[in-house]
Amino acid sequence: MTLRERLGEYARLIRLDRPIGTYLLLWPTLWALWIAADGLPPLHILFIFVAGVALMRSAGCAINDFADRHIDPHVERTRARPLARGSIRPWEAVMVFLFLSALAFVLVLFTNPLTVLFALVAVALAATYPFTKRLHSLPQVHLGAAFAWAVPMAFTAVHNEFPPPIAWLLFVTTLTWTVVYDTFYGMVDREYDLALGVRSTAILFGEQDRLITGILQVLVWLGLYLVGQQAGFGGLYLGALVVVAMLMFYQQFLIFDREPEACFRAFRNNHHLGLVVLVGMVGDTLIGG
Repeated sequence: MTLRERLGEYARLIRLDRPIGTYLLLWPTLWALWIAADGLPPLHILFIFVAGVALMRSAGCAINDFADRHIDPHVERTRARPLARGSIRPWEAVMVFLFLSALAFVLVLFTNPLTVLFALVAVALAATYPFTKRLHSLPQVHLGAAFAWAVPMAFTAVHNEFPPPIAWLLFVTTLTWTVVYDTFYGMVDREYDLALGVRSTAILFGEQDRLITGILQVLVWLGLYLVGQQAGFGGLYLGALVVVAMLMFYQQFLIFDREPEACFRAFRNNHHLGLVVLVGMVGDTLIGG
């Protein structure tokens, strides 16, 4: 294999061709930065967090594929991944994870000591999540904590003090949102996961999956509303939340028949939901005053 071909395999390992996961991690990070800074955060902090999101999402993909290297070859959607095909070796995926995590950690060193301590938790959550699907039925909650941990980190980076209550409200809201969309994702592979003994909320919820994800979406919406109230957002943000509610209804429509392709579309649609929330925040601050 030439160097160019091997780099291409590494790019596929970290999903450079599939940025949806980066977006889903980026939006709540930007929500938190915007609220913490009461507008546009300092540019160096913005750069650190955007770059950190890209690096840690990529690192997470690498360690996830290492953990799933014996499972992915048996799942139609994942059998073409580099580790599943054997085009790269397991130790290479681990080294990619360590390298990218180290780069992200170096970036955090340019913030403050409290944010560095929070970053250690972030790395631990990212490293352990892929293995939880073999230990319990709520790996999506672990993933939610990993994705949402950027929220309190954003507040510590801006203020250099322990995050205020609004940060933890946004953390819980983001965690719950992650459980929702990753359950949609789990519904895509549910039959394979059942056969392979992999656990997920999609399996745990069973026939109540639509009801439970619907309830969780209501909680997410209420969380976003309360965050807006505490942050002092007005009409434009509330208008964005109306669009968010419409997107949530659309996602429930997509998963109604539990068809894998439609469930995957519902998962991907959350990218638009996260963007709408950010546009509402920014628009309300800049235009609504």
